[in-house]
Amino acid sequence: MKFCDVIGHDDLKRRLAAQIDAGRVSHAQLFTGAAGYGTLPLALAYVQYLFCPNRHDGDSCGECPSCRQIAELAHPDLHFVFPVNKREKRSGEVITSDTFIEEWRAIWHDTRGVFSTEEWYDRLDLGKTMKGLITAKESEEIIRKLSFKSYSAEYKAMIIWLPEAMNQEAANKILKILEEPWEKTLFILVSEHPELLLQTITSRTQEVAVGRIDVETLEQVVRSRGEHSEVEARNMARLAGGSLLELHELMRGESDEARHQYFELFCRLMRLSYTDNHLELFDWADDMAALTREGQRQFFLHAVRLLRESYMLHAGLGSISYLWGEEAAFCSKFAPYIGNQNIEILVDDIERAMAQIAQNGSPRIVFTHFALAVSKQINRL
Repeated sequence: MKFCDVIGHDDLKRRLAAQIDAGRVSHAQLFTGAAGYGTLPLALAYVQYLFCPNRHDGDSCGECPSCRQIAELAHPDLHFVFPVNKREKRSGEVITSDTFIEEWRAIWHDTRGVFSTEEWYDRLDLGKTMKGLITAKESEEIIRKLSFKSYSAEYKAMIIWLPEAMNQEAANKILKILEEPWEKTLFILVSEHPELLLQTITSRTQEVAVGRIDVETLEQVVRSRGEHSEVEARNMARLAGGSLLELHELMRGESDEARHQYFELFCRLMRLSYTDNHLELFDWADDMAALTREGQRQFFLHAVRLLRESYMLHAGLGSISYLWGEEAAFCSKFAPYIGNQNIEILVDDIERAMAQIAQNGSPRIVFTHFALAVSKQINRL
């Protein structure tokens, strides 16, 4: 994975390359950002540039043995750790990342490294409720692997994807390694929710914040396929919210049915909040609790978007709104109820509920509390 293969983030890629060229390589780095922003591919491109003996013009060569091995995720000095689990696990059976390394390589090659947590768990066949973990045994494997001398590169590198999936014992063992690292050893933690990590871990890492991909770049991605009009390309790029994952769904048309479902849930919540119908709000919370974790997360993302667009309409900025159809019809009527007095509070409520769901809070309790909190903000207008 060369830097040029990573979509967007041109300024960030130049800064990362310049740091390596100047010999400023922090031993522990925390790449933060949503999966759709290309955070994991960027981390791998960074390692490939560091390992490449023939790098030039701000990128790795892509042709040397080191680059080819990294492209296959098979470099002897590059190791991966990621959340894993197994249904019907036998008593005493030890599950680590190495158990599923072939599945990891397969999903990487299928998606070029841009995939969601849920897609990975689907590869592991974990079902709707089971989640992956990074256990203390995995931490012991990290220590064992990194205790050896590097095979061919100057550095040894360990990429830990979703370190927030570490249990307490694993996190404490990782912390000890970060406090006393081996020479020429690089840790890259790739996190979607760094707020869930131990503060003692984040304080020992250098953060690399990976933001949204700009709209112009996403529009070029759509146009390069040659399957959509310019108007469609602009709309998809804006609606994707800086995420390649969302953009791919829009381009395939796979999100239409789900988008309608989330829109209906949003409308229902706002109407019930306006009428202050608590009993039906409880029913709404039960329906939300029945969704998958990813479905719940997607609802929140759509809710934030619709609130933002409604606020823009309220502020007289409808000319730059990307709403149409049923969404435009609802938000144009709903806009008067979203203003300076409640928009920040509502977004804070959403972010709080998202964090609680990510921390395995009870969905029924979380959504009941969330619905009542929203009702207070809409009903009081």
